[in-house]
Amino acid sequence: AFKFDYIGPIDGHNLKDLQETLETVRDSAEGPALIHVLTKKGKGYEPAELTPDAFHGVGPFNIETGLVIKKPAPVPRTYTEVFGSTLTDIGHKHNKVVAISAAMVAGTGLSSFAKTFPDRFFDVGIAEQHGVTFAAGLAAQGMRPVVAIYSTFFQRAMDQIIHDICIPNLPVILAIDRAGVVGDDGPTHHGVFDISFLRFIPNLVIMAPKDEAELQRMLVTGLHRDGPTAIRYPRGAGENVEIQPESEKIPVLAIGRAELMREGTDILLLPIGNRVAPALRAAEELALEGISASVINPRFIKPLDAELICSQAAKCKCVITIEDNSATGGFGSSILELFSSRKLFGIKTEILGYGDAFIEQGPQKTLWENAGIDAGSIAVAARNLLN
Repeated sequence: AFKFDYIGPIDGHNLKDLQETLETVRDSAEGPALIHVLTKKGKGYEPAELTPDAFHGVGPFNIETGLVIKKPAPVPRTYTEVFGSTLTDIGHKHNKVVAISAAMVAGTGLSSFAKTFPDRFFDVGIAEQHGVTFAAGLAAQGMRPVVAIYSTFFQRAMDQIIHDICIPNLPVILAIDRAGVVGDDGPTHHGVFDISFLRFIPNLVIMAPKDEAELQRMLVTGLHRDGPTAIRYPRGAGENVEIQPESEKIPVLAIGRAELMREGTDILLLPIGNRVAPALRAAEELALEGISASVINPRFIKPLDAELICSQAAKCKCVITIEDNSATGGFGSSILELFSSRKLFGIKTEILGYGDAFIEQGPQKTLWENAGIDAGSIAVAARNLLN
């Protein structure tokens, strides 16, 4: 119907046939051609053939057994693990909760939920738009869907988030995994735009946890809302704080209420999500030099706690915002908009985030340092702004 020449299916592991087919199509096709190639993931290495999902992205492993070589020292649980275990626990108590993945079951921590509740788990494949609209349909019929997708791939579903979820104000949770830089996966996988492309959408509440325990609270809070909620959390280990093993005991957050973690008089640090811990370390470093820094954990990117933020900003007169996101249109921009709407002028403000360029691959720690959003860089920025 599309007037394509169709060739195949052919064995993608037979390189001679594959090359001949490509050359034939190149030399003889007079219009668009579709070559159907069949391959087996992990072909030639049995452990990868048997568990292709586990070998999608893998660190060091024992080539004889296929088992991942675990780090010798204990590490904090990852945000993804805490999200998955908490959602599974919630699923035992609330039979309206469903989970949706877009071909990222293990990557988003949903393997346990999928195994425990096969009738309430849906993997839509690499079809993020469909996954989001499917969630909207489920929500419209009384279910409580949680859509877990990497930040970079939520970009594909912008239209569906706006039209299918937010305009009808449906109770869908967007679990935005891998928010911020992700390390060696590079520019295609860094999740540094989600604050910017979600913040302007009406009806959507957006949260970012400072640690894995707060992620639990935000997940429970979202499931108690009657409208759409987005929760962005980073790749990798949390802050090694104690988490709540029973979801029924997790308290709900007040929507739009921030947390004053440290009160000062000279400068206000406004970090969001995983930048809260570095900001607190920066404040401690500044205190040794006699600089008094307030630190607020906003929790909510939208709506903001306008009263707390503005009162601290008016007192300190100097503000630095810090985000693992593009500085353009991100959290810092929302603070400037808040100051403008409140006619709060004369506040020296600096936004720390990523510049107008795609970010190269590299370890998260290195990329945070390069962008000036690690603890040491925050302290330097504070000194410069005060001077």
